[in-house]
Amino acid sequence: MRAPSVVVLDYGSGNIRSVQRALERAGASVEITVDPDRVMQCDGLLVPGVGAFAACMAGLRAAQGDVLIDRRLAGGRPVLGICVGMQVMFEQGVEHGTLTPGLAQWPGIVEALPAEVLPHMGWNTVEVPAGSSLFAGVQDQRFTFVHSYAAQRWEMAQADPSRRPPLVTWSHHGADFVAAVENGPLTATQFHPEKSGDAGLHLLRNWLAAL
Repeated sequence: MRAPSVVVLDYGSGNIRSVQRALERAGASVEITVDPDRVMQCDGLLVPGVGAFAACMAGLRAAQGDVLIDRRLAGGRPVLGICVGMQVMFEQGVEHGTLTPGLAQWPGIVEALPAEVLPHMGWNTVEVPAGSSLFAGVQDQRFTFVHSYAAQRWEMAQADPSRRPPLVTWSHHGADFVAAVENGPLTATQFHPEKSGDAGLHLLRNWLAAL
């Protein structure tokens, strides 16, 4: 059986080599590129992200990643965002008083966690909703987080009751925050599955199996 093809979007953000290695261990054929044809043709697109929301958005727009992500999702083609690659899927992010527009795939704002210790760094538990395929077999596991900002509310209304509503997984550090979302072809995690040992590898395999 052919290995699923995954492109890691190379727009200048994230430790893409560790993501590549994890995906390959999970059974994917991986390419790192921003070539539009390769991005559109692959089975799954992974959007990494490390650092500032504004810097990631600038890199995405410079590489036309925002257009490519939107086109894939409009065609029902799977996309996985990780860390800031998840945050940019929301409407906007606020850092140090500066508001930056995001990709607006979901309504809502990414803002600083109200925690005494930042960044939120290390292993943490998650609260997984019933019916999750992404977390199948790892619902009770811990995952590795490295972030100071997060979406702390889920604001997307269910417009069509005949369609499956998004599945939102939560975690807590100073406040409840969105740890993962499964929303049709768009999946995202605030934590780093590539740094989360066997549990993260299992989760990536779950994503690949759905491609």
